[in-house]
Amino acid sequence: MRAAARRVSIAIAVVAVFYVSIAYGLAPVFWRHYEHQKALADKAMTTTTLLGIAGDALNVGLEGRRDDILCAMRAAGWRPADPVTWRSSAKIAGSVLLRRAYATAPVSDLFYDGRRQDLAFQKPSGTSPSTRHHVRFWQALEAGEAGLPVWLGAATFDRSVGVSHFTGQVTHHIGPDIDAERDLLAVDLAGAGVVEASYLVSGVGPTLFARNGGGDRYFTDGEIAVSRLSENCRSRPGAPIVLDSPPAVHAKNALFGWAAGLWRRL
Repeated sequence: MRAAARRVSIAIAVVAVFYVSIAYGLAPVFWRHYEHQKALADKAMTTTTLLGIAGDALNVGLEGRRDDILCAMRAAGWRPADPVTWRSSAKIAGSVLLRRAYATAPVSDLFYDGRRQDLAFQKPSGTSPSTRHHVRFWQALEAGEAGLPVWLGAATFDRSVGVSHFTGQVTHHIGPDIDAERDLLAVDLAGAGVVEASYLVSGVGPTLFARNGGGDRYFTDGEIAVSRLSENCRSRPGAPIVLDSPPAVHAKNALFGWAAGLWRRL
């Protein structure tokens, strides 16, 4: 028993040292990269709640016009979320209590650059909206490197309904592995044949111990996965072109993958 506790303590210490060294030492120097979207370099990479509390981290991005996004998300199996109204709020509450499907259930507002989300989508998981995949998007650039609008988003998995650890308000609690949600959305879009190219840009950076606006823990390698959508929602054969990232980013992601795996086991 004592030996097991000692191994756990050593593992926690290794993760802590690793985290501090990458988050406060090497990361700002070697791992910030915006070669595919230079205008994002000065943007914030975390949303906020209405009360100004740090919310979900940005982890996904899209290049394309609004109509192309709406079409592409539908093709990928994601539905636009209903606006938050008294009627939709009552409907989602009833759906959760009675475990009934609500494929277009609303999502609460988060804020980026001083405004609530421009678009929100969800993908059901289970029999009620208490568990679901969802994503919010904000237009961050009117025209990016390819001349298309650039949207940044926060994709998370709602694992249960509960109360906020910060305010006590009723809310969804998210799963901690937000990279899994980022990757799910990217795979769904690519599988629908509506992505021309994909690439990474830096987001919040490697993070193991963060909390969102509801007080839920999350971890991430800190990258934003961007998908450049086909114009006019044209279906294209084959896999999207993958634009490469700097070697230091590949090395960082490999190291973080090891640390995240250890963190999951703990």
